[in-house]
Amino acid sequence: MNDTRSPPQTFLIYLGAVLILVWSGGPFIWQFSTSFQLDKALTSGSPSLIPHPFTLEHYYNAFVEKQLHRYVWNSLVVSLATTFLCLFVGSLAAFALSRLNIKGRFGILMVILSVSMFPQIALVGPLYLVATNLGLLDTYTALIITYLALGLPLVTWVLFGYFETLPREIDEAARMDGVSVPGLLWRIILPMSLPSLVTTGLLAFITAWNEFLFALAFTSNIDRQTIPVGIANFTNLYYVPWGDIAAASAVVTVPLILLVLFFQRHIIEGLTQGGVKE
Repeated sequence: MNDTRSPPQTFLIYLGAVLILVWSGGPFIWQFSTSFQLDKALTSGSPSLIPHPFTLEHYYNAFVEKQLHRYVWNSLVVSLATTFLCLFVGSLAAFALSRLNIKGRFGILMVILSVSMFPQIALVGPLYLVATNLGLLDTYTALIITYLALGLPLVTWVLFGYFETLPREIDEAARMDGVSVPGLLWRIILPMSLPSLVTTGLLAFITAWNEFLFALAFTSNIDRQTIPVGIANFTNLYYVPWGDIAAASAVVTVPLILLVLFFQRHIIEGLTQGGVKE
């Protein structure tokens, strides 16, 4: 397709892209810069974007004194378990609602979606009582079950929209070749739905990785607390260690940025292809 934009239009498009990049990336750049500056530089009257002098003191404090690696491990276990369970259960639900003859499937989808409409603050109290009665406080299980309930509606809806774009002729050809219904899902539908699986998996992972309220309510010690709660514990009554918080934030943000950049093509394809039924 020939580009018919005039030079002023092209300039405005690139200018808008640069402004969006600066607006979106500016806070991250400042956070990374903060993590390499001394505390006295952060509290000076004219803070600088370029660290001078350069220091790794805050990273040492985060990992050695405040044991950030333990919070990272807890978040990694909970987020990965939540992601795999969301993809497993969500793919089964989306496949059944999309490819099987189920009456009232859109009503079922609306019920699934309604779960995510409740504010978290309204759910944390009842769920805390349930976790207490079941003896699940300070366990990975309480967090994984809660995050699964929060992430499953989005995963189901995105996968359902993507499965709807796949031609029905594939199902008929597979059945003629003797493929069973589970085989249709695992051997044909899911391999063709890789972009959507990557997209929903990343969304579920990021949601679990960043969740704070339920992790704060359900955990009370470093053995099970996740990264957001751990970073909140860096502060004390009289002092806020901005440098240590910036270092911890940089450590836990970089993996998410790299994941999104690495899978960006699959993310865009997974989010857009399910929006139009061919």
